[in-house]
Amino acid sequence: MSRTAEPARGFRRWFRLGGENDPTPDHVGPKGMDRGRRIGITLAAVLYRMRVHGMANVPADGALLVVVNHQNFLDGALAFGELTRRSSFLIKAEAVKGPLGWLLTNVGQYALVRGVPDREPLMKALAQLKAGGVVGIFPEGTRGDGNVDTVFPGAGWLAARSGAQVLPVAIRGTARPAGARRRIKPRVDMLVGTPFSVPQGAGRAAVAAATEEVRVRLAGLVRTLDGQLAQHEGAAAPSGRKQER
Repeated sequence: MSRTAEPARGFRRWFRLGGENDPTPDHVGPKGMDRGRRIGITLAAVLYRMRVHGMANVPADGALLVVVNHQNFLDGALAFGELTRRSSFLIKAEAVKGPLGWLLTNVGQYALVRGVPDREPLMKALAQLKAGGVVGIFPEGTRGDGNVDTVFPGAGWLAARSGAQVLPVAIRGTARPAGARRRIKPRVDMLVGTPFSVPQGAGRAAVAAATEEVRVRLAGLVRTLDGQLAQHEGAAAPSGRKQER
């Protein structure tokens, strides 16, 4: 399976999206999804100073389950826009009930009711994966510190049932630390890890094993990104003093 080349950055990505052959959900076509991706690219360029690392790790084709840590409402938009494949993310159902509901639905997202078994969006996501498409999910289930200490089984279920490769993506910088001043265009780092696979299976044991593998791999990638950021900030600080983020 081939890998994609490192993509253009910023607004240049508008014209080099990638993923032209990826299947789309039944309720939206390629143009709708690409319109949403351009919105994500625009948000990234206007609101943040984005640094994306490892995008060449994204397989150019084939089923792919993207798992992302979660700290900010815009994490999904950033990943959706920056990825070089067309993807549909599983998002909380509350998001589609607000003013952005029509937009989120019509760029290819799946609304998932949290806290209860919500089979329909999971089955649609599974079908998209089995067709060779790309689905994104936040295994933590909600926004938090993004350290991936605990996860819900949805990502493990999709990975074990679909046989898709799993692509971990770590994001840091979208959440403002408690007590920190609001900054104009804060720096945001996105690190794309190496794809991995989990054994296929439909039973509870298979799903539990896949869920833990997803947690371990994604948490490890977050720690790797944290280490890289700490090293970079330490090297950049004058007189050996660490700069505040």
